[in-house]
Amino acid sequence: MKGDGRCLKLFLALSILFLQKVRGEVGHSHNHSHSLRDAKVTVRCIERERQALLAFKRGLVDDSEVDEFNHLSTWGSEAEKQDCCRWEGVCCSNQTGHVIQLDLGYSFLDEMFQPAFEYSFQGKMISPKLIELQHLQYLHLAAIDFNESQIPDFIGSLTNLRNLSLHSCNLVGQIPSSFGNLTQLQYLDLSYNYQLQSENLNWLAALSSLTDLGLSAIDFNGSQIPDFIGSLTNLTYLSLHSCNLVGQIPSSFGNLTQLQHLDLSYNLLQAENLNWLLALSSLMDLGLASIDFNESQIPDVVGSLTNLRNLRLSSCNLVGQIPSSFGNLTQLQYLDLSGNDQLQPKNLNWLPALSSLTYLDLSAIDFNGSQIPDFIGSLTNLTYLSLHSCNLVGQIPSSFGNLTQLQHLDLSYNQFRAENLNWLPALSSLTYLDLSQNNLSTVFDWPKAVLNKLPKLVELTLVNCSLPPILSTTLYKTNSSTSLVYVRLSDNHLTSSIFLWLSNYSTSLVSLDLSYNNLAGFIPDFIGNMSSLVDLDLSGNQIVGANPNSFARLCNLRRLWLQRNHMSGQLSQLLPRCAQNSLGYLDLSENVLVGSLNNLTSFSSLEVLYLNANQLSGKIPESIGQMSQLGNINFSINSLEGVVSETHFSKLSKLRLLDLSYNSLVLNFHSDWVPPFQLWGINLASCNVGPLFPKWLQTQNDYFELDISNAGISDIIPSWFLSNFRNADVTVEFENQRRLDLSSNQIEGPIPSTLSQVYYLDLSNNSISGSLSFLCASADKSLTYLNLSSNNFAGELPDCWSHLETLVMLDLSNNAFSGKIPMTIGSLFQMQTLKLRSNRFVGELPSSLKNCTSLEVIDLGDNKLSGPIPTWLGVSFKNLVILMLSTNHFNGSMPSQLCHLTHIKIMDFSMNNISGSIPKCLNNLTTLAQKGNPSLSSTHLYGGIMGNESIAPTNYDDDASFIWKGRMQTYKRILGLVKRIDLSSNRLTGEIPSEITHLVGLISLNLSRNQLTGQITPEIGNLESLDSLDLSRNQIDGRIPTSLARIDRLSFLDLSYNNLSGEIPIGTQLQSFDPLDYAENPLLCGPPLKKMCANQNEPTDLSNEEDKDEFITLGFYMSMGIGFAAGFWGVCGTLIFNRSWRYVYFKFLNNLNDWIYVRIALIKRQLKSAYA
Repeated sequence: MKGDGRCLKLFLALSILFLQKVRGEVGHSHNHSHSLRDAKVTVRCIERERQALLAFKRGLVDDSEVDEFNHLSTWGSEAEKQDCCRWEGVCCSNQTGHVIQLDLGYSFLDEMFQPAFEYSFQGKMISPKLIELQHLQYLHLAAIDFNESQIPDFIGSLTNLRNLSLHSCNLVGQIPSSFGNLTQLQYLDLSYNYQLQSENLNWLAALSSLTDLGLSAIDFNGSQIPDFIGSLTNLTYLSLHSCNLVGQIPSSFGNLTQLQHLDLSYNLLQAENLNWLLALSSLMDLGLASIDFNESQIPDVVGSLTNLRNLRLSSCNLVGQIPSSFGNLTQLQYLDLSGNDQLQPKNLNWLPALSSLTYLDLSAIDFNGSQIPDFIGSLTNLTYLSLHSCNLVGQIPSSFGNLTQLQHLDLSYNQFRAENLNWLPALSSLTYLDLSQNNLSTVFDWPKAVLNKLPKLVELTLVNCSLPPILSTTLYKTNSSTSLVYVRLSDNHLTSSIFLWLSNYSTSLVSLDLSYNNLAGFIPDFIGNMSSLVDLDLSGNQIVGANPNSFARLCNLRRLWLQRNHMSGQLSQLLPRCAQNSLGYLDLSENVLVGSLNNLTSFSSLEVLYLNANQLSGKIPESIGQMSQLGNINFSINSLEGVVSETHFSKLSKLRLLDLSYNSLVLNFHSDWVPPFQLWGINLASCNVGPLFPKWLQTQNDYFELDISNAGISDIIPSWFLSNFRNADVTVEFENQRRLDLSSNQIEGPIPSTLSQVYYLDLSNNSISGSLSFLCASADKSLTYLNLSSNNFAGELPDCWSHLETLVMLDLSNNAFSGKIPMTIGSLFQMQTLKLRSNRFVGELPSSLKNCTSLEVIDLGDNKLSGPIPTWLGVSFKNLVILMLSTNHFNGSMPSQLCHLTHIKIMDFSMNNISGSIPKCLNNLTTLAQKGNPSLSSTHLYGGIMGNESIAPTNYDDDASFIWKGRMQTYKRILGLVKRIDLSSNRLTGEIPSEITHLVGLISLNLSRNQLTGQITPEIGNLESLDSLDLSRNQIDGRIPTSLARIDRLSFLDLSYNNLSGEIPIGTQLQSFDPLDYAENPLLCGPPLKKMCANQNEPTDLSNEEDKDEFITLGFYMSMGIGFAAGFWGVCGTLIFNRSWRYVYFKFLNNLNDWIYVRIALIKRQLKSAYA
C-alpha cells in the first residue's frame, strides 16, 4: 500500500506539472486567457493589483456597443466581479495569483500591412498605477487611443515583461530609454504611433532576447539604422517601414540568420549592396518598397531566397531586366514590382514557374508597346492582378478566362483595343474591375460581358474607354449582380439610356459616376429608386434638368456633382429634399440656374456648396449663417446683390473657403467684428469691400489666397495687413502657394518687402509707386507670378532677379521704368512670359536673356531699346508664341534665324529702324502655315493647385496689345485665334517674298510704311484666312493680283500710296472698300474708284429717229426705265446692303470665272495637242 501511495503521489505530481506545462504561465492569445479564467482552480487576485487594474479602467472608455464585445463589462467592484483573474483580458499565475497578462488590444504584427481599424478604447494616458503589476509578463494595449500622451517611463521597470504591444495607441514623444531594462523582452511592437520619435535606439542593444520587433511608422528623424540591430541574432521578425530612416542598410543585417520577416519599405534608404541577403536563407517576407536602388538592377541574390513567400520591390528606381532567377522563387505568393518605370520586362518566361502566386502587381512598368504574355493566364491561383499604366497594346488574351479565382483585376491606362470581352464572364469571383483608358468602342455588348456574368462584382471602373451607348436589346435584361456598389463610367459616349439599365442595381449602388458623357434631357424619375446612393456624379453632360421625383428617395445622398451641364429652372427644384440631413457636398456650378438662395438653409449637413457661374439673383439670406457645417462656399459669377453682414456668418465656424466674387454685393461689417472662422481662401473680386482695407482680415491667420481685386479700395496697404500676411499660419500643404490679388483698385504708396513672400502676386492697375527693391529684401524663392503692370513705378529695375528662380510670369508693362534691362533677368530659367511694354528702357537686349529657354511670350514694345535684333531670339526660344518688339529703336536687318520660331503666332517689329529685305524663309514658321487654332485663349500652365477644392490657379491667360486695323486693341479671351505679322513703319526694301503666301493661317499681315518694291505676288490669294492686309505707303507697282479677290474673309485692306496700276479685280470684297484704301495709285482704275479704266466703253446716246416701229413710243421707254430700275435695284441693292448675299454672289462669280478659265485652258490644250 505504501508503494501504491508513493505511485499515486508521483502520478499526481506529474499531472500537475503536465497541466502547468500545457497552460503555461504566460498566455499568448485571447483564447488562452479564457482557458485560464475558466480553470477549476480558484485563485483570488491580489487586492493591490486589482485596485491598479480598476484605476487603469477608470482612465478608459469602452466604445463597444454590444455587450458581448464590451471588454470592460467584466471588470468591477461588485461581489461577483471580485476576482480580477476572471476579468476579460486579465490572466494570473496559477501558482502565485499575480497578474501576469493584460491583453485588451488587437493583434497586428502578423499582418502584411496595417489594416483599417477603429480604436477599441479611449484613454487620457496609461495609468501609472500599472507599476503595481511587477510580475506582468504580457502587456498588449494595441489600438487603444491614449490621446497623444507619452509612454510612461515606469514601463521600463516592469522587468518581467516578455511581450509588449503598444501598436496604434496615438502615443507621442520619445521612446523611454528605460526600455533597455526589459532584458527578458521577446516581443516588442510600437508601430503606427505616428508622432512617436526615437533619436537614440541604444537601449535596443540590451534586448538580446528579442524575436519580434515592430517599430514601423515611428519617426527616426532622418537618422541611420543603428548597426547594433545586426547583433539581435534571435530576431525572426523585423519591421521598420515608414520610419524616416536614411543612409545605407547595414551589412550587419547578414547576422540575422533566423530572420523570416524583414520590412524596410518607405524610407530614404539606399540599397547599393544587398549581398548580406545571402545569409538570410530562412527569409519568407521581404519588403524593400520605395527604397532607392539608384538606377541599378535587381540583385541576383534576391532570386536565391527560395523560401520567399512575399516580395515587395515597388517604386525602387530599378532598371534593366528582371532576373530570370526569379523563377527559382517557386513558393512565392505575393510579388509587387510596380512603379519601376525603367524596368525592362522583355522576358517574363520565368513567371509560369511561380505557380503559387496569388498577388501580382507589375503596374507602371513600361512594356514598351508589347502585348500581355499569354502565359499569365496560366497563373491560375491569382486573386490579385494589376497591370495598369504598363504601355501594353493589342488584345487582352483570352487565356485570362483561366484565372477563375481572380478577385481584383486592373488593366487600366494601357492601349488595349478590345474586340470582345468573352473571357470575362469566366471570372465569376471578381469583385474589382478597372479597364479605364483602353479602347472598348467596338464592344457593343459590354454590359452583358462586364456585369451580367459577374455576380460578385463590387467595384467597376471603365473611365475613358470610348464605351458605346447601350444597345436596346440589353436594356431590359435582368442583371445577375446584386453586389455592385461602386460604378465609374465617366468620359465615355454613353447616353441617357444608361439610367434605365442601371436601374437594375437600385438596391446596391453606393457610388455612381457618369460624368463627361453624352447624357441629355432630364434626369429620369427612376434614378430615385437607387435609394442606397451616397455619391452621384453627373457633371459635364448636357442635362437640362431633373424631374420632380428624380431625387425624391435619395435619402442617403451625401455628395452630388451636377456642374457643367445645361440645367435651367429654379434652384429649389433641383435640391434633393429627402437628403436634407445627409447631403454634405453639392456642386451645381456652371449651369443656367435661376432663382434665389432662400431654400438652401434647410440642408443643415452641407459642408461644401458650389453654385458659381449660374444666373442666381436676389440677396444672400441671413439664415445661411445658421448652416454651421459649411466649410466651402462658392457663389461667384452670378447676379446676387445686396448687403452681406456679420449675420451671414454668425455660426460658420468651420468655413475655410469663401468665394463671392463677380456679384453686385456690398460687404458691410463693423470695424470691431471678429469672424468665427479662419479662412484658407478669400475671393471677393468685384465686390464692394472698400474704400479701406477690410479690417476683419486682421483676424485671419491661416489664409493662403486673398483676392480683393476691383473691390473699390482707395487706401495704402496697412501695416497690420503686411504683418498678418507675413505671419499667416499656413499649413504645410500651402506654405509655398500663397496667392494675393489686389489688382484694379486705387491702392497707393510703395510695396513693402513682405509681399514678396507669396507665389502669386497681382497688383496691376493701381497707383502704386516707388521701386521694386522689395524683391531684393527677401530670400523667399516661391514667387511664381508677378504682375505690377499699369502703376506708377519708376527708376531702374533692381539687379537681384537671380534668387527668383521660380518666376514663371513677369509683367511690368505700363509704368515708368528706365535704364537698361538688368543682366540677372537671364537667370529666370522657368520664365514663360516677359512683358516690359510701355516703359522707358534703353540699350540692347541683355544677352543673358537667351538662357530663359522656356519663354513663350516676349513683349518689349513701346520702349527705347536699340541695337540689332539678336540672332539668338530665333535659336534659344523653341517654344516662343508671341514676339513683340514694336515702337523701339532696333536697327539692322531681320536675322534669318527668326525662321526657326516654328511655334510663333504673333511677330511684331513695327515702328523701328529695321532695314534690308524680308527673309524668304518665313515659310518655315509652321504654326502660321497651319489654318485654325486649338483654343481661344493663350493659356500657360504652371505649378499649383486648381479646382473647386482649392482655389489657387495653375494657369493664366496672356493678353497682348497691338495696332489692329489702324487702332490699338487689347486681346485676351480670343488671343489664341490671332496669327499676325507686323513689320510696318521700318525701312525694309526689296520685294515681298512669295514664300510669305505659304503662311495660310495668317489673320493679319501689315507691311505698310516701308520701301518695298516689285509686284504683289500672284499667290497672295492663298492667304484665305486673312482678315486684315495693309501694304500701304510702299513703292509696290504692277497690277493687283486677281487672286486677292478670292479672300472672302478680308474686312480690312489698305493698298494706298503705292504705284499700282490697272483695273481693281472684281471680287467678293474689293469693291466694298473705301476708295481711300486705293488712294495715291495714279494708274489704278475701276470700282470703287471713280476713275474708269480705258477699256470700259463710255455710254452712247442711241437715237430712235430712224426707227419706224410705232410701238416704240415714249411710254415704252418710261416703262422700260421703271422696269430696269426696279430690277437693277432689286438685285444690286440687295447685294450692296446685304453683306451675306454679297459674299455668296461674288463667290459664285469667282467660282464661275475660275471654272470658265479652266475649261478654256483645257480646250486650248486639247486643240494644241490635236494640231501638234
